Amino acid sequence: MTESDPQDLADRYIALWVVPDAGERRAAIKQLWAEGGTHFLQPPVEMRETAAGLGFDRTALTAQGVDAFETRVARSHEQFVKEAGLTFRSRGDAVRLHGIVKFSWETVSTGTGDVVGGGLEILVLDDHDRITADYMFPGA
Repeated sequence: MTESDPQDLADRYIALWVVPDAGERRAAIKQLWAEGGTHFLQPPVEMRETAAGLGFDRTALTAQGVDAFETRVARSHEQFVKEAGLTFRSRGDAVRLHGIVKFSWETVSTGTGDVVGGGLEILVLDDHDRITADYMFPGA
C-alpha cells in the first residue's frame, strides 16, 4: 500500500481543475483517479431546494469514471476559470486517516485576489492512493 502525503495529493487534485490544456488535464486525472472512481457533488442550495419542491428528499450529482470526471472538470474550467476569471487553491489543511483524505479549498478571483468561495473535499483512496470516491461540498 502506497501512502502519499495528503497535502501533496490535495494540491495535485486542486491543480487539475485549472489546467487549460485538455491533454494535460486528462493526464493529471488519470494519475490521480482509479478507473471506476466516482465524483459526488452536493449541488448548490437553489438546486437542492428545487429538487425538494419536486419531492426529492436527497440530491447528489455524480460523475462515474475517468471520462465523466474529465467532462465535469472541463466544464467547470470553462465556466469558472476561463469565463469567470477564477482559480482554485487548497487551504493547506489536508489530513489523512487511513485511506481517506480531507481538505478545504478556496475559489479566488484572478483579478482581485479575493476569496469568493470555497468548499470541503473528501477523497477515498484505493491501495495505490488513487481516488475511488470524491465527495465535494461547495460552500462548506
